[in-house]
Order: sequence, then C-alpha cells, then structure tokens
Amino acid sequence: MKIKMEVCDDELTKFEAEGAAPLPAANDQGYLEHEGALIWYATYGVGLPVILLHGGLGHSGNWGYQVPALVGSGYRAILIDSRGHGRSTRDTRPFSYELMASDVLAVMDVLHLKKAALVGWSDGACTALILAAKVPSRIAGVFFFACNMDPSGVKPFEATPTLNRCFARHAEDYAQLSATPEHFKDFVGAVTLMQQTQPNYSAHDLAKIRVPVVIGQSEHDEFIKREHAEYLAQAIPGAEFIVLNAVSHFAPLQRPERFNAAILAFVAKVLSLNK
Repeated sequence: MKIKMEVCDDELTKFEAEGAAPLPAANDQGYLEHEGALIWYATYGVGLPVILLHGGLGHSGNWGYQVPALVGSGYRAILIDSRGHGRSTRDTRPFSYELMASDVLAVMDVLHLKKAALVGWSDGACTALILAAKVPSRIAGVFFFACNMDPSGVKPFEATPTLNRCFARHAEDYAQLSATPEHFKDFVGAVTLMQQTQPNYSAHDLAKIRVPVVIGQSEHDEFIKREHAEYLAQAIPGAEFIVLNAVSHFAPLQRPERFNAAILAFVAKVLSLNK
C-alpha cells in the first residue's frame, strides 16, 4: 500500500520551483467574451458546483491541490482566471472587484449554474463576497479566506523571503500564460492600485449579506489583521470565524490537506442546504 505524504511547503520553496500540483484533465474549458475581456474557465468532475477564485497576481493553477480534493469528494470544481490574470485578458479599464464579480456571474450563466458555493482566496475572496451581497440567490455560501473588506484590515507591507518566492512564481507564470507577457510590471501596478483603494464595504453593507459565510484567517497572515477578520465575522449575520494554525496567507499551498479539510467541511454544509 502506497502511503501519500502530506504536502508541507511553509516557505514556498516548492511553489517557487514548480508551482502548485498540476491540475487534472478538465471536463470542459474555454473562453467567455465578457465586458471587453476574454475570461478563461475550466470545470473538473461532476456533482454540485464549487467555484474557486484565486488571489491577486496569481491564476487558477494555484488551486492544484484543491481541485482533486473537491472532485474526489464528489463535487464539480470550477476555475476562473480573473480578468488580466493567467490566460484571461483585460481591457483598458482599471481593475475592480465588482467587474471581476460580473465575470464570475457570466461564467455561471454560460455553464447554466443556478447556484454555486464559492471559495475565495485573497482578492478572490473579495470578489466572492461581492457576489454574495449583489446576487445572493445565486450563491450557496462563501468561504472567505485571507482578505479584507476595507483598507483598515491590511497590515503594513513587509517583504519576506516567502513573499519574494511567491512573487517570482507569479512573474514566471504570467510570462508563460498571459496574452501580454511583456506587461507584468504594468499588471502588478494596476492590481496593487485596486488592492490599495478597494473594497470599501462598511459594517452596514456587511450586515445585509444573507448567505452562509465562513471567515478563514491564517495564524501568520502577512497581509490581513486578525482583528479585521474577527470584525467581518461579527458584522456578517451568522458568519463563522475559523483560524488555520501554523500557516500564512498561502495556506492552500503550504499545508493543503489542512486547508482542504476546512473547505470540504464548508462545502458539505452549504451545499447540503441547497440540494
């Protein structure tokens, strides 16, 4: 009997060298033309749908450890490269979470998904929660990991070897996947501007969210203040707050089994409510 070794990449040395685990063969993949951009998407497995939304500067391949876990548990995993990220293109408009949320909704329409659970990481979490606020009838629930909903939630930036390794991987992937591989510096600047100025959800806005939400916070997050994550859990009606120990902003890559256990528990709960 072959024993599977648990992945442990706390310093992201494996991620810098190789990226996440390779994605399995897709059931379906393609591009959707929407709002001046070509949006890449792919689906894996069958069953109730779970949409995974990646973080800023990354792409869908960063979910390589999560897709097999979801498919193996009987779910249909759906990946979307955010506009301007990965294989997706963008127009000349500034990045915005609202625009990226509209892209996700357009992919859901093309795939005829009436409702889906959302797992959002960093920028993808902002996009997911905006969808929950704007189109709650389409969202079964949101697993909101490692993100803020107003500027007060962000720590002062400090470069670390781990962050540098992640950035190096993002740069290499962008050069390989993007339709504009020579524009990485401009891309980083545009995404950073969005992150510095958006989102700006107030407690009043958050109180209107009526879908199940789990706020996930890592013990050693480099970007998000724990008290902000706790505030979000208090402001969103019925939200659950969980802490993932011994990991940072990059938990899906550092200790994927631990992260996967959290999202599978969330998905099982919210999708059982929507059968």
